[in-house]
Amino acid sequence: MPATRSRTQAELDRAADAAPATERKLGTTVVQVLLKLAYPALILCAWKWDTPRYVGCMLFAILWLQRWAGNGAVATSLRRLTRIDWTVVGLLSCASAAIVLTNSELLLRLYPSLVNLGLLIAFGATLVRGPSMIEKFARLGNPNLPPGAVLHTRRVTQVWCGFFALNGVFSAYTALYWSRASWSLYNGAIAYGLVGVLLVAEVIWRYLVVLPRAARSEAA
Repeated sequence: MPATRSRTQAELDRAADAAPATERKLGTTVVQVLLKLAYPALILCAWKWDTPRYVGCMLFAILWLQRWAGNGAVATSLRRLTRIDWTVVGLLSCASAAIVLTNSELLLRLYPSLVNLGLLIAFGATLVRGPSMIEKFARLGNPNLPPGAVLHTRRVTQVWCGFFALNGVFSAYTALYWSRASWSLYNGAIAYGLVGVLLVAEVIWRYLVVLPRAARSEAA
């Protein structure tokens, strides 16, 4: 009986020790989700504000909070910034600072196109020096990717580069020629809907075409 009580007490102590860690992890996850939603929500609401420098301040804060608030394997990977990655962060930081200093609505409108440019640079650079950006993410879940999967992740990275290029150009067009409300709607909502469509299309293509093709190759 004493031994049983001792084991039970030890289990209760471990559960008590794990509870704060679980709460911290849950709190961090909530913060991460809110930060990911903060940028599109801010752009979506920006048309209502007549002072661009306030939006610029919030853009700067969101940029660096997203950079440092994450945890886990993905965040650890993203924290290993190369010089190109730091260049992208510096570009967006300078753009935010310029909005604050000049209070320019045009610079604020061009910010989403600069975000696309930064993503294009970050993804495109990995195609030059390797491994590709999507391969990096894939290896977080499966470090031993077969050659076919590596080729697929490279092609997916190329598709994302094309998307960022086209979306960046169109975003600049909305900044120059669309109304403030229409610009906010596209860059804060529609563009992210397109991102979702591309993600779903990639998953469908992977399971309907890429994986069956790889299975047939292995069987042969």
